[in-house]
Amino acid sequence: MRSEEVVRHVSTPLMNPAYPPIKPRFTDREYLNIVYRTDADALRAVVPEPLEIDEPLVRFEVMRMGDVSGYGPYTEAGQAIPVRFGDERGEYLHAMYLDNFPATASGREVSAFPKTVGAPRLYVDHDVLVGTLDYGSLRVATATMGYKHYPLDPEAAKAQITVPTFMLKLVPGYDGTPRVAELVRTEITDVVVKQAWTGPARLQLFEHVLAPLADLPVREVVSASHILTDLTLAPVNPVHNYLKES
Repeated sequence: MRSEEVVRHVSTPLMNPAYPPIKPRFTDREYLNIVYRTDADALRAVVPEPLEIDEPLVRFEVMRMGDVSGYGPYTEAGQAIPVRFGDERGEYLHAMYLDNFPATASGREVSAFPKTVGAPRLYVDHDVLVGTLDYGSLRVATATMGYKHYPLDPEAAKAQITVPTFMLKLVPGYDGTPRVAELVRTEITDVVVKQAWTGPARLQLFEHVLAPLADLPVREVVSASHILTDLTLAPVNPVHNYLKES
């Protein structure tokens, strides 16, 4: 294989890449979002500069992807932290756990999503929407919300999930030191909100050394939403280079 042919490939293994070179479209992406208040010092310990925190809030999310071009259906859970970058308000993606390897590999390599392995679920149990996250055989999160208690304005639902998203892009060099260390930004586009609901909710987080969601403890549930939507993820753009700064 000639050099010019090698560089046309974007993923390894060379002859059977881990994910396709496409821009995925999400159809019937279903969210359970629970925004909760946590400890300000715990947030300061994990949110990187130059992002700033105004309120000690976290959004725990469980997302069931009904259909994703290139990847198929899968489920994902994680934590997002409301932050400010200069005058722009958005969310810092702190942790994401999912059950689909191509989506995990592409999210980390092509973008900067902090994805790792996990076993999340989103389902309806009688009159309750339930979101869970297991790491291995152990439960690390359980979220419950009253099923479709009150309609949520579609524009308010859209505003919840389309805020700018910030992530850390960390790539080590061959000597173990950072080769890439950037803060990047992305956003959700082409959004169609099909359903949106709100209602009472509860969230439990359990201690785990390799899935430390409980390091951002739940002090008070602030709000909850259940959203069904179609959307596309925009490419990421770097907004801060830590290596140049240092």
